[in-house]
Amino acid sequence: MASSSAFSTWTLNGSSVVPEATKNFGGIICHYQTGCFKETVRCLSMRVSADMPHSWELPNDKLVASGLGRLSLKNKVQCSALEVDMKPSYSVGNKFQLEDVIEAQQFDRNTLSAIFEVALEMEKIEKNSARSQILKGYLMATLFYEPSTRTRLSFESAMKRLGGEVLTTENAREFSSAAKGETLEDTIRTIEGYSDIIVLRHFESGAARKAAATASVPIINAGDGPGQHPTQALLDVYTIQREIGKLDGIKVGLVGDLAYGRTVRSLAYLLAQYEDVKIYFVSPEVVKMKNDIKDHLTSSGVEWEECSDLMEVASTCDVVYQTRIQRERFGERVDLYEEARGKYIVDRDVLGVMQKHAVVMHPLPRLDEITVDVDMDPRAAYFRQAKNGLYIRMALLKLLLLGW
Repeated sequence: MASSSAFSTWTLNGSSVVPEATKNFGGIICHYQTGCFKETVRCLSMRVSADMPHSWELPNDKLVASGLGRLSLKNKVQCSALEVDMKPSYSVGNKFQLEDVIEAQQFDRNTLSAIFEVALEMEKIEKNSARSQILKGYLMATLFYEPSTRTRLSFESAMKRLGGEVLTTENAREFSSAAKGETLEDTIRTIEGYSDIIVLRHFESGAARKAAATASVPIINAGDGPGQHPTQALLDVYTIQREIGKLDGIKVGLVGDLAYGRTVRSLAYLLAQYEDVKIYFVSPEVVKMKNDIKDHLTSSGVEWEECSDLMEVASTCDVVYQTRIQRERFGERVDLYEEARGKYIVDRDVLGVMQKHAVVMHPLPRLDEITVDVDMDPRAAYFRQAKNGLYIRMALLKLLLLGW
């Protein structure tokens, strides 16, 4: 959505400013009152320094700053403040902290835990023969400019299992007005008039953010080129928790196309929320993990290592996360694709060195990077992983449309 999902509510009464609620992502909306005058403004930025003073820069030459219990406005109003509670509320009936799901960086550890609790409830709903009607009257549009099986169908299934309806286009790049030259912004402005929420997959990195800046309904990023795939990362972390039983202190091997694989990029961001995690990067030279992810992990205190020996990594990891070398990301450089594909394959030999509790995951579809004889091993978690996508997406639809 065009407006920020984060907000901070302040009541200015005499000399005191009372923070009523605070949530944080991307910016802050401040509501404040002095006498009979009320104003709502959007902050341009939030700055936090080591000694934890916070400042909110507002339009119209206003600045609200909190530090050591003091708040000030550039218009010379000085006021004392109560302690600011930066913790969001996950109580039933409260608004979800996000208005759109665009990237993995939106989610902190507490929000992830709360979403996973909702996903568990969705699993109970899915197993109940009586279909839920909590989203009856709501319409979801799926707008996919790239091919998809699991993501599109799981979103559509999620909406229908909660009583909602679906409008869908499977190949918008070819069969929508985009083929006539219509901009993404114009398409979004049109479709939001028909639906209550839009699930977008696009071939350009950053397209989901552009759509969210345009739309007045929630946008869910279902994959934007080589950028991110946040809902896949959510279901991946949920799957790890369900399969391994913990998220702290785990070792994860990310294997395959790490340069263009949006799933591993988003997953790395979420894994950085947990304690004592170590990530191994195993990939051909032409598709190594990019420096922005490595830099983020380092700044977050997450240990990572690049390794060329899949057997060595598999023997020590709790999770081997295999990915497909994506032919569509190489353009005309078929030679580079052929150089990369087939170098790292999970087969019975790899299973033989894995620990008994460890699992093999894959965002799917697979080609030949996991042999079919692995499927019958109980450590092959990728089809259970795909099913978990239904529960996570049911949870997200419920939260974005109804709240906690």
